[in-house]
Amino acid sequence: MTSPNPGPDPTAAVEAYRQSLLAALGADDPAEVQAQTPATLQALVLDAGPALRIRPKPGEWSALECIGHIVDGELVVAGRYRWILAHDEPEIIGYDQALWVDRLRHQDADVGHLLDLFEALRASNLELWSRLSVAERARVGMHSERGPESIELTFRLAAGHDRIHLAQARRALDAAGRRDAMRGRDAARG
Repeated sequence: MTSPNPGPDPTAAVEAYRQSLLAALGADDPAEVQAQTPATLQALVLDAGPALRIRPKPGEWSALECIGHIVDGELVVAGRYRWILAHDEPEIIGYDQALWVDRLRHQDADVGHLLDLFEALRASNLELWSRLSVAERARVGMHSERGPESIELTFRLAAGHDRIHLAQARRALDAAGRRDAMRGRDAARG
C-alpha cells in the first residue's frame, strides 16, 4: 500500500512534514486539542456506520485505518515521551506508518478495542504531561529521521497529527458516502 499520508512525506520532506503538523495545531493548546480527540473519535465512529471500513480509492486509508494510525501514533509517542524523560538524548526510531497500518491489519480491527486502547494511552500521556516541569518538557531525543525533538515539540506534533488524520478520516467517510450515492443512482438507472 502506498503512503496515504495527506500531507508532506514524513521521511522525504522532514521539515515540511513537521511544519504541517504544527500548522494544523496552530496557536491552540496541545493538551486541550489532545483531550478532545477521544470524544471526537467516538462521534466519528457513531456517525460512520458501515462506511467506516470503506476505502475512498485503492491504496487510500479507510476511516478505520485512519483511526488505527492515530492509535499507533499515540502508542509510539507514549514510548518517546518516557524514553526522552528517563534517558539523556535517546535515539528515537521513526516508523513506516503505511507499513504499520497494513501489517497490523487495522482494516480488520475491532474499532471498540482501538478506541479503548487510544483512550487509555491518551489519558496516561496527558496525565504525564500535566506533571512535567518546563525543564522536563525541554528534554530532547534524537529522532532517526528528524533530528533533535523535545518532549514539548513531540507533544505539539501529536496534537497536530490528531487533527490531520481526523480530517483524513472525515474525507474518507465523505468519499464513501459519495460512492454509495453514485451506486444508488446507477442502480436506479439500471
